[in-house]
Amino acid sequence: MTARDLVVGVDSSTQSTKAIAFDRAGRAVAEGRAAVPLATPAPGFREQDPEDWWRSLAAALHDLFGAVDPGRVAGLAIANQRETIAFLDTQGRAVRPAIVWLDERGRGSLAEVAAGLGAEAVHRITGKPHDQTPALYKIAWVRAHEPEVYARTAVFADVQATLVGRLTGRVATSTASACPLSLYDIAAGCWSPQVLAFLGLDERHMPPAMPPGAALGHVTAAAAAATGLAAGTPVFAGGGDGQCAGLGTGCTAPGRAYANLGTAVVSGVWSAAPALSREWRTLLSASGEGYILETVQRTGTFLVDWFDRGFTAVGRDPAARAALDEAAAALPIGSDGLVALPYWSGCMNPFWDPDVRGAFVGLAAEHGPAHLHRALIEGLTLVVARGARAMREAGVAIDEIVVIGGGGNSRLWVKMLADATGRPVRLSQTVEASALGAAMAAAAGAGWFASIAAAAAAMTGELSTVAPDPAATARYGALAAVHDRLYAATAELSRELAAWRLPAA
Repeated sequence: MTARDLVVGVDSSTQSTKAIAFDRAGRAVAEGRAAVPLATPAPGFREQDPEDWWRSLAAALHDLFGAVDPGRVAGLAIANQRETIAFLDTQGRAVRPAIVWLDERGRGSLAEVAAGLGAEAVHRITGKPHDQTPALYKIAWVRAHEPEVYARTAVFADVQATLVGRLTGRVATSTASACPLSLYDIAAGCWSPQVLAFLGLDERHMPPAMPPGAALGHVTAAAAAATGLAAGTPVFAGGGDGQCAGLGTGCTAPGRAYANLGTAVVSGVWSAAPALSREWRTLLSASGEGYILETVQRTGTFLVDWFDRGFTAVGRDPAARAALDEAAAALPIGSDGLVALPYWSGCMNPFWDPDVRGAFVGLAAEHGPAHLHRALIEGLTLVVARGARAMREAGVAIDEIVVIGGGGNSRLWVKMLADATGRPVRLSQTVEASALGAAMAAAAGAGWFASIAAAAAAMTGELSTVAPDPAATARYGALAAVHDRLYAATAELSRELAAWRLPAA
């Protein structure tokens, strides 16, 4: 009989699916990957076909099981892209494309939700400030603009619920995947009757939400044939990719924060209490205990890649991009007087302004691609530093920051983050912390450990450290003051320009 000595953590993210098999020590044994298409049917609209989520998961798992025996898998859990919402019929099939978290049509519902529910009530119930990103606002848009689709939707499902439905035949999710949607009451621990009533829905329209590590079902014979998993493999509740990333870096107690320098820049720290502030969002922890206080900038490596590919000569050449990074690292703090506001897709914390847009300020003839590249990374980093400063001022301990995500491969960005925050930055051995966090939930669910926190302690690898330079920290503090004032100086102009950007919602 084959020993069940592996768990699979799946990261179903915005652009790809990663399926990684981990052992009890958190070592990645094998992995599979597959892309997920992203459609832009109109300016500001971002959609995906839920069938593509399933096809990508199946392909990634088949890739994985080309290297390991599926009989070794003791369980699987999913970390999913958050705030993305699928509209499923009674058979679990999509009645329209899913609306992705990057989609901006939700800003057209902000006034309706504020009038019907109250912005402060949404924040108090869900832990999320009034903002276009959560699914609440996208669902309200569909109700207003596609009433026939709304009427046909039996279940409003996050990515995890959708995939669990295909794997097990039962649409179900994790509480740590439910809470980012702004439909979940984080204090009561249930789908919010008040928010659902505003949408004309009730709990029957939502998937059952179970704590991380809870059993959601078992892989069916049909799903086994499609994926290569062994029929009967347990599927456990995982969580949103952001919270799972925190779990994968061992952020299960005060003091250690994480910064995911990925498609978006997401930073968070564990908290025993559901502290609310406009400086951050409050979510349920993927450990199943406590909360994550999280800051988010919607455009991270997505923005840097967009600029490097479209406006420099480096294109997609890794060596040329590394050289650009090195040239930017040789420049002084402040990029020789050039500052970038990185709000290419609006601003979440602390301003929660969907209309503000990005800008380079201070451009001069002596500035070249390296200056603009550095200014963009500085702008993104200053947003993280501001959030960390606000948390510390509120009494939230941040002693160190663990970096994950593709941006963690940039020595420039990592050193900049240490200097701008004034905190040591530690580098995780894996950039796939979301998949590792999901695997930790599966390991606890499979009975390997007494709790998910215990799994995290056992499966988190060694970390290397980059120390901050106090002189550079002071310099970044002065630059941050300029950066914050630039938002105030450009916000009203951005609102005027909004009418020129997108068709009326």
